[in-house]
Amino acid sequence: MSTYKSLLVHYDASKTAPQRLETAIGVANTFGAHIACLYALSAELKPTYGYQATEIMRDVQMRLGEEMRAAARASYDDCLRRTGFQQAEWRETKMDALEATVQHARYADLVVIGQQDPDSPGGVHKSFEHNLPIMAGRPVLVVPYTFERQPVGKRVLVAWNASREAARAVTDSLPILERASMVHVVAFRPEIGREGHGDEPGADIAHYLARHGVKVQASRQDAPDVDVGNQLLSRAADLSVDLIVMGAWGHSRLSEMVLGGVTRTLLESMTVPVLMAH
Repeated sequence: MSTYKSLLVHYDASKTAPQRLETAIGVANTFGAHIACLYALSAELKPTYGYQATEIMRDVQMRLGEEMRAAARASYDDCLRRTGFQQAEWRETKMDALEATVQHARYADLVVIGQQDPDSPGGVHKSFEHNLPIMAGRPVLVVPYTFERQPVGKRVLVAWNASREAARAVTDSLPILERASMVHVVAFRPEIGREGHGDEPGADIAHYLARHGVKVQASRQDAPDVDVGNQLLSRAADLSVDLIVMGAWGHSRLSEMVLGGVTRTLLESMTVPVLMAH
């Protein structure tokens, strides 16, 4: 069976950061994996110590930054105590969160990040979760801020559109798919043809997964009056899945990240973790 041995968890100053770490610990326990937990904030949201600030302002800002860091480290330590997990290490950096996480991701099998909670800002820009799946070069598991710890990957929905990104997401998630009790491959509004799905949308990828020992069912969904992102979320609820696997669609336009509509919808409205690859 395929496996993950190195997980990278992005940690920030939000109250929901321990939830994503607990989710990662659940995955790590399944595979006997090591976790590197990286504390990194977005540069533009960090307390600043510029020369224009007065000495009092700099002292206040430095103290605020240290309090945020200390609280994050304390919640990390508490999470390890509660779960009894021992194969973890704490890392912290003054680099920008996106730049640092992309760099550290190069040496991980899976990256775990959190959807930003609007009621608990953690010092990370909203664009972080939008950009990282496109830039990481590794599969990225995004954990909703409303998600409560539970096994991830028992019932999985694979959003299939026969694209390079979707194929990458499937192969990157094989360690989870091979251990799932059921994997539902759903082709949303498939275009049949030489450059699309073939005569039976989803059938080829289902056969591929079955050869890997995956328990899989394939289906298609056509609802022209509903956008694909909302169809996907609705189907996930109908099937009671605990994980969605999909390609992250988007591209970089100079310094601006342009996301596909489905990717944006999932990142904004996810109800279960989403594993993305680009």
